[in-house]
Amino acid sequence: LCFLPHLSARFPLQPSSGGAEEPTAPPRGHDGCARRRRPPPPPRPPRGLSHSRRGGGGSRLGWCRRPRHVTRGGAMALREPGPGGGGAGDGGGGAGAEGGQDAEPCLALLPWDRFSAWLHCVCVVGFDLELGQAVEVIYPPHSKLTDKEKTSICYLSFPDSNSGCLGDTQFCFRFRRSPGRKVSLCCFLDQLDRDLPVYLKKDPAYYYGYVYFRQVRDKSLKRGYFQKSLVLISKLPYVHLFRTVLKQIAPEYFEKSEAFLEAVCSDVDRWPPPIPGEILHLPIMGIIMKLRIPTYRDKPGTTQIVQNMHQANAQISMALPTVHEVDLFRCFCPVFFHIQMLWELVLLGEPLVVMAPSPSESSETVLALVSCISPLKYCSDFRPYFTIHDSEFKEYTTRTQAPPSVILGVTNPFFAKTLQHWPHIIRIGDIKLPGDVPKQVKVKKLKNLKTLDSKPGVYTSYKPYLNKDEEIVKQLQKGVQQKRPTEAQSVILRRYFLELTESFIIPLERYVASLMPLQKCISPWKSPPQLRHFSQDEFMKTLEKAGPQLTSGLKGDWIGLYRHFLKSPNFDGWFRSRQKEMTQKLEALHLEALCNENLVFWSQKHTEVEAVDLVLKLKNKLLQADREHLPVKTDTLKKLQAHIHDIILALPDDLQDILLKTGTT
Repeated sequence: LCFLPHLSARFPLQPSSGGAEEPTAPPRGHDGCARRRRPPPPPRPPRGLSHSRRGGGGSRLGWCRRPRHVTRGGAMALREPGPGGGGAGDGGGGAGAEGGQDAEPCLALLPWDRFSAWLHCVCVVGFDLELGQAVEVIYPPHSKLTDKEKTSICYLSFPDSNSGCLGDTQFCFRFRRSPGRKVSLCCFLDQLDRDLPVYLKKDPAYYYGYVYFRQVRDKSLKRGYFQKSLVLISKLPYVHLFRTVLKQIAPEYFEKSEAFLEAVCSDVDRWPPPIPGEILHLPIMGIIMKLRIPTYRDKPGTTQIVQNMHQANAQISMALPTVHEVDLFRCFCPVFFHIQMLWELVLLGEPLVVMAPSPSESSETVLALVSCISPLKYCSDFRPYFTIHDSEFKEYTTRTQAPPSVILGVTNPFFAKTLQHWPHIIRIGDIKLPGDVPKQVKVKKLKNLKTLDSKPGVYTSYKPYLNKDEEIVKQLQKGVQQKRPTEAQSVILRRYFLELTESFIIPLERYVASLMPLQKCISPWKSPPQLRHFSQDEFMKTLEKAGPQLTSGLKGDWIGLYRHFLKSPNFDGWFRSRQKEMTQKLEALHLEALCNENLVFWSQKHTEVEAVDLVLKLKNKLLQADREHLPVKTDTLKKLQAHIHDIILALPDDLQDILLKTGTT
């Protein structure tokens, strides 16, 4: 183990350099294995901020590499926030997680690893008269961003000039990571990722950028305006969480600048790991946010309510009802007569572009579209805010090939001309809280879309497969008339989309489950059997008696919708995921079959060479179970380990010595 650097060392903010900061090769140990370079420790918060303002100090929290377990005692403990505002090691506990269990001792992670589990870095983007947008600050200082990534952040962090965003504006964007980047904390974060619902799993190829942009008049500046963005870069799609964080820190940052940003990052570096299913307490500049990240075990459509609790140390507690959801009804209100058609377009992975007056409207609408097929994961690319400076601009706007399966959110009027060849375009006006009943808007023809100033609506020649559901439209209209809260309207809309998606996917789930071999076909002395091949014709025949008509009253061409879906990226992603799950289940059943055999008796009836071969294969099975996290009971693995030990003890002494020292082949 490397020595721990002195935790009280302070690193001031450093301006971003113009060149790319490419990651260097990690140092090598005596055994030739790569060693992770220890980043500089986090700074102390500025002296101007009191101990209670920082949400508690104290010793650093240690993480176990296995989630759902925390060690108790000393500096390596995750605890419920307690009185006094102290850290976990000094009896205060400004951050922590509920529901932890005792675990075997494990190594604490390196400084800044807790920060890296939530954020990649924090950027400040300003406007320079000579250079244009420029990254002024990257924090922590050791964070790596390539030139291409910095350029993307610069252009995506500012609204287009035509948006006219005066005051404060919040939005988010998504951009590709540069290839060849190494990810830290692989094992630990991968374990957390496995417990998430499929639609919340990280995509290693992309970053999210969460923006708080301020533009106000300032006569002291040559341009006459103060323009700056505070941007959180993260791999996590927790839109509501980071939006809330920015609301808390950005206004104060624009007043206090660099020293305040140091304190914010120091707070984030004390957060517990983002463990799904646990109640987490995240301190941020004197406020403790209380939230729960969903797990794949949660029943779809349900949300566990996180209650606000009185803090004995007088700190303000804020309970977040969700970490990722957007206001669905507010986003769809301008086009809610067409929500069923939009659901079909997203389900089928059709190219979609959202034209909106500002990045805030475009990003929220794109995120609402992506979430409308939940619990299915949208497997194609989507860009909540896309500009003409984006590195994929030529790729996505070329007319030499059909538009790709992607959802784009744009605000520049130039796109009204550039994307005229796209088959489906949604024009959104200013999103406001609905007060009047929206008027029926017909689907418009694409040729009528000439400029971004065209009337709001859906421009497409697409003919939906399913008949229109008038009941949901009447229900939402009635809610508007009765002045039902927009949160309640969003719950109704989310439940409608969930029931529609589940009705569609249940027949597929039922058919794919039938591709599993029978348990009696699993023999301990043979390799696990393979899944049967997916047959489109065979599946279509099952729809006559066990189709969506069992759970949905909607009429229409369900068969045509399924045929189209089976060719889409969403089906490919869904089927690959189910295929992997079922293959792992077969491996787990094969392990259980091995455990139920008398392997010692078998080894005594065979030659020493065969017995040694069996031991090595069983050890490889154990390694595979650990590496791939197979759904195997702990007792099964212990029993298999005992079988291996008993077989080895039955062999001659010379072979025992070799096999006890040998891992795997």
